[in-house]
Amino acid sequence: MYIFKFLLVLILLYSCGGGSSSTDFENNPPTTQTLNSTETCISTQVPNLKRCDLVHDNIDRFYFLYEPSNLDTNSSIAVLFALHGYGSSAMTHFNYTNYEPLANANNFIVVYPQGTTSNGLNTHWNNGGWTSKSTAKDIEFIDTVIEYIKYKISIDVKRIYSSGMSNGGYMSYHLACNLDNTFAAVVSVTGSMTTDTFDNCAPSHPTAAMQIHGVQDLTVPYLGSGWSKSIEDVIDYWVSYNSCDFEPERLIKYSNQTDLINFDTYGGCLNNVNVKLILHSEMGHTWPFIQNYNIDASQEIWDFVSKYDLDGLRN
Repeated sequence: MYIFKFLLVLILLYSCGGGSSSTDFENNPPTTQTLNSTETCISTQVPNLKRCDLVHDNIDRFYFLYEPSNLDTNSSIAVLFALHGYGSSAMTHFNYTNYEPLANANNFIVVYPQGTTSNGLNTHWNNGGWTSKSTAKDIEFIDTVIEYIKYKISIDVKRIYSSGMSNGGYMSYHLACNLDNTFAAVVSVTGSMTTDTFDNCAPSHPTAAMQIHGVQDLTVPYLGSGWSKSIEDVIDYWVSYNSCDFEPERLIKYSNQTDLINFDTYGGCLNNVNVKLILHSEMGHTWPFIQNYNIDASQEIWDFVSKYDLDGLRN
């Protein structure tokens, strides 16, 4: 795998920054969840958006659930998890991802879980790295949320996906590695894999994975850091695990007259899944939009994950 020489120069120039988007890891896989608390869901001021509160591991937790008013219960209903970044919130993530029009048009629901402030940390997801003092059982929390959603909505359990920004991107990979037979495809935007997640990753099936990243990301450097794997390592892992072709099909687009965007798609994978990297030469640690980086991250995410279910490429 390679990138253009000038991109390599940019990487070397901009990859010296440290990161702050990673969290703690638990080596033990989650156990089957027992719904031993009552969930309460109430409507918000946003149409079709509910806030659901529950107690998990003796901690008050909540998530927002977006359910389109035109949801067709006679068709496949997919679930997309949308995980916020370190120090952020579920509502903030809801406000800028703008998944609602996509959900309305494509018959899926969106789940925006809220991370915790375990042990005095900023809001986070517990998936290894520098916030190792976290005690939040986030894998189990997400698993429990899925079980509650199953009770409310006749979802297609083979079409559960996870996306996330920064720490939420780390958590998406972490879920794919640790929650058996649950996530058909995952996407990280400006995240990566912590060394803990990477070293202990044990997916249960071929899993489609996509990374959207900027060469100028100083928070989660393309070349990695002491606690974070390089983006090339992450792509190599999923390419190898899924037995994909080592050389990608490359599409090059321009953000403007000079800024290149590489779209690398690795095919030939088990179950016809794909691994994909969207790499922007000028983007930093941010969620890209058409207006600023000529990438609609939310559209790219749905276009990618919706192709797959737990059995691989959908017919």
